[in-house]
Amino acid sequence: MLATLLQNNSPLDESVKTTHILTLLPRLEKLPGKIDLPGEHTLKALLLRRDIPLGQISEMPVCANLQNGALCAWAMVDLSKPVFDQHTHVRKALQLLLEEGPTQIHVSVHGNAHQRELLARLAVYISWINGAVLPVRKLKPDRKPLESIVLHGHEDPDYFLSLRAQAEGNLLARGLTGLPPNELTPKTYREQIEKLAIREQWKYEEYDLAKLRKLGAGAFVAVAQGSDTEDAAIVHLQRHNGKKPGKTIALVGKGICFDTGGHNLKPARFMHGMHEDMNGSAVALGVLLAATRADLPVNIDCWLAIAQNHISPRAYKQNDVITALNGMTIEIIHTDAEGRLVLADTLTLAERQKPDLIIDFATLTGSLYTALGSRYSGVFSNHEPLIQKALAVGKSSGERVCAFPMDADYDVELESKIADIKQCLLDSDFDHILASRFLSRFVNDIPWLHMDLSACNHKGGLGAVGTDITGFGVAWAMAFLQKFLTS
Repeated sequence: MLATLLQNNSPLDESVKTTHILTLLPRLEKLPGKIDLPGEHTLKALLLRRDIPLGQISEMPVCANLQNGALCAWAMVDLSKPVFDQHTHVRKALQLLLEEGPTQIHVSVHGNAHQRELLARLAVYISWINGAVLPVRKLKPDRKPLESIVLHGHEDPDYFLSLRAQAEGNLLARGLTGLPPNELTPKTYREQIEKLAIREQWKYEEYDLAKLRKLGAGAFVAVAQGSDTEDAAIVHLQRHNGKKPGKTIALVGKGICFDTGGHNLKPARFMHGMHEDMNGSAVALGVLLAATRADLPVNIDCWLAIAQNHISPRAYKQNDVITALNGMTIEIIHTDAEGRLVLADTLTLAERQKPDLIIDFATLTGSLYTALGSRYSGVFSNHEPLIQKALAVGKSSGERVCAFPMDADYDVELESKIADIKQCLLDSDFDHILASRFLSRFVNDIPWLHMDLSACNHKGGLGAVGTDITGFGVAWAMAFLQKFLTS
């Protein structure tokens, strides 16, 4: 649950009873004469004691106890810097307060009207996504969730509704991704999604294994058949905006609830954490929730490929030749490249509905992580204008993306002597590009963006998010959809 927001356009009066205060200012070299800054005398004394200039808190926030016992954090935000840097700076200031586990914080923003507006949006959004607590299985959780935020210095009810929707989507993606694999199996995941669909009034449809076999979705079935239970499925959710027909966006997510690697078994150090291999589906769900709560004027088809990749006598293996839903035959090279197989049939189902755009999210390749680390995610597309929009939105949303080539001459690496296409190569430093070329065979000419989520987990947090699990992709997608709808 997200904290309740209370707005007060007047400055924070130090006589107000409070325990934790976040004070944000634009970058200044000295404080103006009249500013009504909470804890101004304490801040000046702190800077004098540490012999640092005021402007340095634009690089590193500081905090101190006020005379009334409240803990106050001060930060200057350089609004000329990239949004990612602004997010990181405010999040670090907020974390100085959240370490004590407060149930309420007061946020005080300063500057001219425009600066206060920008700072308020930063503070409220970052307080929402970091104030909530992700599910844990401890007898005593590390801290309590933030219950309320009291904002001083700016009021903006309409825009805050959009920010809240985005924060709710991010929290859903992170909360699902962090669940242990014995709790989030394909069966229980589908049950959770169905409950969410009922609550949000989305149309819910399942393509279970029996139905997928009948349809000829051999790529998805090949991966799913290795599990003990037949609980894998492709889930289809539909959200209609209830207004004029408008555009339809298809969101596709990889939902491998646990990935052992199959017969090409992962070593322990690489198998640990593979319960997060369903992150792409969680991000797609988070985007759907955020778009619904924000009432975006767009129809959304959300397709989730939910399965596990296990080793068993029935599991698919190297040298198998399988037939995908679109009729293409695929030579299996490596059973740990299962993500592109479950996505292949899911993308085919999405493409058959002829949406205006397909966006898929997946924790797909290790080579993308090698290329970028976990500070960026990679994007690929069959339409160059989409790449330019994706990059621009990465800068404006604070979730940065890097574009990679996927020219047709890469296809020579996927030529097979016995099938229409190879699944992958046994050893490739550019597997992220080959995976994208593979997936492109299943979208035809529909405008398509593929995001390989190398930034789904970053130690210590990333940008606006302070947890290792970042929910990367929700904020980017919300900004991208709004840009797409106005173009």
